[in-house]
Order: sequence, then structure tokens, then C-alpha cells
Amino acid sequence: MSDRIRVTHIHGEQISVEAAGVEVLRYVYRPDPVAFESRKPYAHPLRTLAGRTVTAYRPNDHRWHKGLQMTASHLSGQNFWGGNSYLSPEQGYVAVPERIGSMRHDGFEAIEAESDRLRIGERLSWLANSGEHFADERRELVLHSFDQAEGAWVLDWSIHLTNARTEPLRFGSPTTAGREMAGYTGLHWRGPRDFTDGTVLAGGGLTGEPQAMGHQAPWLSFSTLHDGVDASSTLVFAHAPENAEAIHESHWFVREQPTPTVAISWAFHEEFELPPGESFAYRYRIVVADGAWDAERTEAYLKGVPW
Repeated sequence: MSDRIRVTHIHGEQISVEAAGVEVLRYVYRPDPVAFESRKPYAHPLRTLAGRTVTAYRPNDHRWHKGLQMTASHLSGQNFWGGNSYLSPEQGYVAVPERIGSMRHDGFEAIEAESDRLRIGERLSWLANSGEHFADERRELVLHSFDQAEGAWVLDWSIHLTNARTEPLRFGSPTTAGREMAGYTGLHWRGPRDFTDGTVLAGGGLTGEPQAMGHQAPWLSFSTLHDGVDASSTLVFAHAPENAEAIHESHWFVREQPTPTVAISWAFHEEFELPPGESFAYRYRIVVADGAWDAERTEAYLKGVPW
């Protein structure tokens, strides 16, 4: 059973979605002003249908972590992640402001709202710190399957990226630059502090950060018991079937503590190149659920909501 949604668009700033009387998502496309945080759109807050907030915004340990964002930590000498840049094992993380790129919102191709579904089609430009045009992105967010009986709703997030340069774009991560098990890049979620030391599960029987970090699985879940209330929440991150044929294989980056975070990393262990004029595409699913879901419930739910 699906619930009706209400969509509010503050032009030039943000789109918010309400379901069952709860603002479940706010997509902010007018970037925050601090260039060092890599100015780009983000989704925050994300909430469950019961109103539990499941994203963090500018936590004091990493001000550039903002809810759910598309990122690229190492891209041809630029940092579209934000904050300090990992340069090498000898140098470690260094503040290099001239490496910080941005993603500019260029317009919407579609904002299509139905009673229980919203599709947002967006055009963006990826710009180096110098202003050089690195890439063109077509982004799509689809919110659907709002179901109070199930206690869950779904966000599908896709990216289609085209190299706008005359030379290849080279994608990497701190791990490809020499830091072990720090392969973060790609779509990134930062959880609020009450997700610290939460429960991580992944397809194929993987349990906990040590088993999931840097590995492959069709889905990964992160559950927690919230502070202040007797209630749990679960986020499920999943690959669309076509991601298996994408330009480069993906691996999970996940931390349970001290910073609860998940990135669907497209360049965890190895760099890859995107030639001039060429494109790549990925599509992901995020299930926002009330309750602590085990692997059996997660897999049953994913099978019941077709792509």
C-alpha cells in the first residue's frame, strides 16, 4: 500500500518531499557557500516514514559530509569530495584548496510528480577549481514505494557522466593513492552520530565493516538503535542490475565508527579512465526503513520492488 506524497519546490534552492506527514527528503541544489567543502547538490535530511533522521549534515569531524551526495575524491588531480586531499603515504592528507572542484546545477530536465512517485531529472557541470569544464552529468532521482505497512520508501539515484575534456578523466581514491582501505569515492552517505557502531550486513553473508569493506556484494545495509527513542532504522544500499556491466567494478566503502558512512565506490582498489567524449552510467537504490532489518527481510524486500 502506497502513501500519497506532497512535493514543494523552492525555485533556485531545493525540492522537498513529504509522505505520511513527514518530510522524508530535501534535495538542496543551491550549493553551500564554502568552496573547500566542494560545492555541490546534496540530499539532507533523509527520514524514515516514522520521522527518524538518517543523514548527517556538516558533522564537526568532516564539514564536507552532507547527507547523500555524488562525489569523486580523486579525479585527474581534482577533489570533488571536499576537505583535505590525500596526496601520498608520505604526505598524507593536506589542505590543497586549488584541488577542490565543484558540481554546478545547470537546470532540471524533468520534475514529474504523481500521487505516490516523484522523478527529478537534473543537468550538472563538473568544474575544476580553475573553472575548467571537466564533465557533464545527467542525474535522476526517483522516489517511490512509500508504504507505511512495510515501514519503508525507496530512492533510486542514477548518474550518466560524460567527459567534457580533450584528455581522459582519471578516477581514483585515497587507496589508489596509497592509503589502505580508504577507497571512498562515488555516491556517499554520511549517517548521524547515533548510527555509530551500528549493524552492517551485506549480500553473500558478509557481516560487519571488516568483512564488507573493500568487497563486492549486490547490497549493503546499515541499521541502528536511535538515541532518545525506542526505535531502530535501516538503510539499504543496492546496485541496479546493469551496474554489473558498468565501466568499472564497484566495491563497498563502509565505516561503523567513528564516522558512520557508506560509499558505493567505483574506484576502490584501481584507477580507471574515461576517454574524451565518452560516458559512463551507474544506478543505485537506497531503501529508507523503520526497524532493524536482517538479511532475510532485506533480500525479500529488494526482490519485491522491481527496478
